[in-house]
Amino acid sequence: MDKKELTEILFKLTEKNGVSGDEFCAAQTAAEILKEYTPDITVDDFGNVIANVGNREEGKPHIMLDAHIDEIGLIVTYITDEGFLKVSNCGGIDRRLLLAQQVEVLCSNGGKIFGVITSTPPHLESDDKKAPKLEDIFVDIGMTKNKAEELVSLGDRVVISNCPCELLGDRVTSKCLDDRAGVLTLIQTLDLLKDELDSLSCSFSVVFSSQEETGERGAKTAAYKVKPDMAIAVDVSFAKVFGESNDTCGEMGKGPMIGVSPSLSRTMSNRLCEIAKAEEIPYQIEVMGGTTGTNADAIGVTRGGVKTVTVSIPLKYMHTPVEVISISDIENSARLIADFLRNGVEADA
Repeated sequence: MDKKELTEILFKLTEKNGVSGDEFCAAQTAAEILKEYTPDITVDDFGNVIANVGNREEGKPHIMLDAHIDEIGLIVTYITDEGFLKVSNCGGIDRRLLLAQQVEVLCSNGGKIFGVITSTPPHLESDDKKAPKLEDIFVDIGMTKNKAEELVSLGDRVVISNCPCELLGDRVTSKCLDDRAGVLTLIQTLDLLKDELDSLSCSFSVVFSSQEETGERGAKTAAYKVKPDMAIAVDVSFAKVFGESNDTCGEMGKGPMIGVSPSLSRTMSNRLCEIAKAEEIPYQIEVMGGTTGTNADAIGVTRGGVKTVTVSIPLKYMHTPVEVISISDIENSARLIADFLRNGVEADA
């Protein structure tokens, strides 16, 4: 797929809501896209999309390719006597961003209600130096309590309203590029391999996992079910903006960030670097001193242990409604993973 097609699919994915624990809409959209590449697709009871590719055979390694389908958001916890909604977080929401945002309340009956997060005018604010606590956040949907209770249920999810758009060059901005960018990377990997799936020396499962933002829960159950020999967890990581240290951030447009960590397989990390050099794929090294904060942590300790590595896409403004990535980083991440499946599995097995 070219950049235009990739951007269109990415926006199709990001426009579907999928807050942790309520990923159905986004999962169904991703599953429909996968049907072009394999008929063996399920959405399990935990909300994971699992697509199996190739014939699984004794002595033939099976690889799990994972990207999480869920996104951060809010959850309705209470309706006040005045009809305002109290909320809590689903995942690592940045409280500094919430005041005066337009939001969508995703009702359990399938409807959608627009609202705004309340704010105190600066003229009346006694202390404007601190971010509000979540218990002080309210959503105004313009209704009385009785009307609100007719339409909104406790536990309904809330997302900040946002429209994806293209920036200059090959950069795009949207909500939930963490981790729909990873989802698109694995779709593009399949597209690169679609004419040679039967000739690969491995079989593999593409997993779009649920509930990563609330504790990597979907990847844990999916990995137990898939029983992989090796795994690649595709996620996003920090791209340098300004003021950050070069040793903790990658750079947009410089290719995938290959993870190196005590909790990852150094053999797989080295093999990905070797392939990137041989195929002239730009790449970066991301060194982490312990666990990774990604699904790799859950996958790696499944059953008797799984050799796992991370491939991350540099992303600016993580966990905001205006995340930014470069489409070329998705393309090069997909090239790297596809070449690993073609050439790297036997060397690592």
